[in-house]
Amino acid sequence: MRQFLSRHPRLDRLAKELAKFGSVGAVAYVVQIGVTNLLWQVAGAEAMTGQLVGTLCSIAVAFVGNRFWTFRDRARTGYWRETALFLAMNGVGMLIQLGCLGVAVYLLGLTGPLAQNIAGNVVGVGLGTLFRFWSYRTWVFPSQPETEAAGPAPTGPTDDATAHPVPEGR
Repeated sequence: MRQFLSRHPRLDRLAKELAKFGSVGAVAYVVQIGVTNLLWQVAGAEAMTGQLVGTLCSIAVAFVGNRFWTFRDRARTGYWRETALFLAMNGVGMLIQLGCLGVAVYLLGLTGPLAQNIAGNVVGVGLGTLFRFWSYRTWVFPSQPETEAAGPAPTGPTDDATAHPVPEGR
């Protein structure tokens, strides 16, 4: 596997980012599950309120981990820009989670703790996570431009036929 990844550096970078993203996500997920269920079970919060507050807590954990560890090698586009985009993308991810929970609770009438956890914390988090990973890589923490990562662009012709002309008559 290491040989395969060494021959495919883009896949190697993607695998490393995905592993880091998953690690940060696991920590944020524990925070979200803990806060959400604490609010549901102990504080008696409504389903949507508990999910919202738990998700907001996990977003704070995820921002720190993703900005300063997962995507630290990517282009820095400005702290405030990254923060605003991160929050916007997480807002969409949170709407996905709340939508899944809302369908379960208000359309299907599934109000038990297990149903709420499956809808909001398994299905909703799963779908939201797919969106978040894609949006972080695409907009929040964009990759370095290829010219910077690979060094300066060549200044001369790049086509072999024009770079080394063959004398006529041969």
